[in-house]
Amino acid sequence: MKYSLNAVALAALSSYAVAKEIAPDEKLAAEIFDSGVRHETIMSTKMAYWDSRREQGLFDSTQYKSMSPDVDVVPCSNGIAELVAGDPLYTFKCSKLDLYDFKSHADLGSNGGEGAGSWGWTSPDGREFVAIAQSDGSAFAEISPEGKLIYLGRLPQYPDAEPSLWREIKGYKSYIVIGSEAYYHGIQVFDMAKLLDVDPASPVTFNNEDDISHFNGLPAGRSHTVQTNEEAGYAVASGAQPRNSTCKSGLIFIDLSDLSNLTSPGCAAADGYVHDAQCLIYRGPDSKYVGEDICYGYNEDTLTIYNVTDKANPSIISRTSYEGASYTHQGWVLDTQWQQYLVLDDEYDEYDHAGLGEPGYPITYIWDISSLEAPKQTGYYRASRKGIDHNQFVDGDYVYQSNYGGGLHILDVSSIPSDPTGKGVSEVAYFDIYPEDDDEEGGGQVEFQGTWSHYPYFKSGYIMINTIERGAYVVKLSS
Repeated sequence: MKYSLNAVALAALSSYAVAKEIAPDEKLAAEIFDSGVRHETIMSTKMAYWDSRREQGLFDSTQYKSMSPDVDVVPCSNGIAELVAGDPLYTFKCSKLDLYDFKSHADLGSNGGEGAGSWGWTSPDGREFVAIAQSDGSAFAEISPEGKLIYLGRLPQYPDAEPSLWREIKGYKSYIVIGSEAYYHGIQVFDMAKLLDVDPASPVTFNNEDDISHFNGLPAGRSHTVQTNEEAGYAVASGAQPRNSTCKSGLIFIDLSDLSNLTSPGCAAADGYVHDAQCLIYRGPDSKYVGEDICYGYNEDTLTIYNVTDKANPSIISRTSYEGASYTHQGWVLDTQWQQYLVLDDEYDEYDHAGLGEPGYPITYIWDISSLEAPKQTGYYRASRKGIDHNQFVDGDYVYQSNYGGGLHILDVSSIPSDPTGKGVSEVAYFDIYPEDDDEEGGGQVEFQGTWSHYPYFKSGYIMINTIERGAYVVKLSS
């Protein structure tokens, strides 16, 4: 998606008119971000909330009924998809997304449930597989041509580690890379091609001795998120605590060229804790960096852009904050082949009633990264229902967002290059997987519940949504 010079010039002018980027507040950063106070506050808030829900039995996924295989599809009609007639807990608010399947975490082989990250893989012959993170490991399923989840087995958490709700997954060729906040877990690398010959009648529990590659070079075995750069052949473990370790919980690079001997060529520690990132070979308007290996870091209070071409000596290109920054969480470039804009979410601005998030509606922050040395926060999109934004991914003209209790939201962002203020961004579809809060003021609760992640890249159009409490859903845009 390369844009004309006129479009670029207009975008630049409008970005200066509404720019909200600011220099990092170093004093505040030292007090609450670099110290880890804000992150520990968020994690303890989540854990206290989740503990209370466990005590109420809400995390027992056996109570949530999987969708009958006899039901082909539950269409979104007049704003609802009614899986069980007359039952409000199985009546989902929606727009232009139909429900094809739901399987509980229990029916996906988990004893503990509690869903988190997810990713997918398409085999050379077009079969579609998903990895679904749960507190006690990762479940594997194939999505059939009819949109049904066919459970194939699981990979338990690394045996030295305790279960943890924080488990993240990214893809590399036919492999997935799995990290967890559990101590001594390390990084698991599993080949999804092992699923091709599994008989669904006999699901396989894979093991951590023969079926994976393992990286144990993290300071305490913990990581908060993982990333991959498939083109450059490496993975990244981010947020690997403690913060006073050599890599300062920054980007720890893992060479994937020899899966029998996973090693780290270095780390990016200069800006401390990295919550999440996207690492790409740079293609875009900033000619100085074309062909360089660039990581866009979402670093608690800043968008931090790194040049990581030399893994042993990475450098920071820029550190930029923005008004109302409460916890810079995650983001994605709009076009990996022309990296001029990205979208960013802040996980705590709604909860903290800060800046644009003060009313409690999820905010998507729009950034012009035409200059990697001077990115501009040009605009934003505010969601129509209250909640908290979590993970988002871009495919073509659309951003797919997991907004906790608000469910999956799909935004049309094709207008951003011509109007980076966000005024032209619109919601084209959504599926609310958490009906428990539908009657709340604003259409939802500002709480850490519902969907953690999703995978939107299948050619079939099926989208898998992983949820904390219930299990995994498969939806697809209405024809």
